[in-house]
Amino acid sequence: MQALANIHDQALSHWKEQKILHEKIVVSAKPLTAEEAIGKPDDLDYPIQQGKEHLMEATFNGYKGQAFTGSRGTFSGTLTDIAALPLTDDFNRAIFVATLNAVGCAYDNTTNTIHCKDNEPKECAKQLRKYIQKKYGKCRITIIGFQPMMTEALQSDFEVRLVDLDPNNIGQVKRGVMVEGKESTNEAIAWADLLLVTGTTLANNSIDLFLTDKPVIFYGTTIAGAAPYMNWERFCPMSK
Repeated sequence: MQALANIHDQALSHWKEQKILHEKIVVSAKPLTAEEAIGKPDDLDYPIQQGKEHLMEATFNGYKGQAFTGSRGTFSGTLTDIAALPLTDDFNRAIFVATLNAVGCAYDNTTNTIHCKDNEPKECAKQLRKYIQKKYGKCRITIIGFQPMMTEALQSDFEVRLVDLDPNNIGQVKRGVMVEGKESTNEAIAWADLLLVTGTTLANNSIDLFLTDKPVIFYGTTIAGAAPYMNWERFCPMSK
């Protein structure tokens, strides 16, 4: 929980400096439907479409932030309430992370906090392939978290391994790559030159596993607010 605790402490300190903890500000969060979250892409194998994960959305003074999570539920309260939540379960972590993103959008110029929709993930994946080719060259990539378009785009030009938590994916070939389970995580990290990690690892508190000496690119909206605090590299060009 080291990285998450660090982010929480920095956020709390920042909110105190901004003197917004005790303002009468309400942060509400709700789980979005798959269509609200990602629209209607041509592909049907995104985890949220299978009901494997949900997208929490926090609204803060009209600004929105999101976090993928395996939990469902709603929450309403002040920033003081949210800062006091123990980050010991997926629901509380998702509320905090979504709030961090919304507040960052409102006060800290955090951008790209809303998930892209329809067929924008295809364009994102194309841009990612070019980005990695230009910055990292030919390399071995371990992807953490199944993202269909990214997996398909990268496997044609790079050596790729894919680790996912969904038991229905493990052992299956998805978009040209065999999906491995979490027991392969350490080996797959050691094998890779570059890690491509879903920002959802922040909300499920597995992110410390991927903060090694290997370069890492985090993708997605979940990690939008945390990345600037920690100087993490993030790729999410099609989000809003």
